[in-house]
Amino acid sequence: MAKMTEEEAARLDELYTKTTPKINPDKPGIFAQQEAMVVSLDSFTSKYLTAKSIATKRSPSELISDIVRKEIAAQ
Repeated sequence: MAKMTEEEAARLDELYTKTTPKINPDKPGIFAQQEAMVVSLDSFTSKYLTAKSIATKRSPSELISDIVRKEIAAQ
């Protein structure tokens, strides 16, 4: 891939820092299809998930999903 000129980089920087993305959930795409839920965590849990995420190179969502699956399987 060819390298970008300073002028091209400046234009892209301006585009991405000053433009609000428009999202259309009717269009296909991984982010448009996912349902998101915001969950508030206490400080200990947040630090644990962050440390475990760094150590395992997995996202906090993946870790939480594994924990929930293990909990369900144990019942």
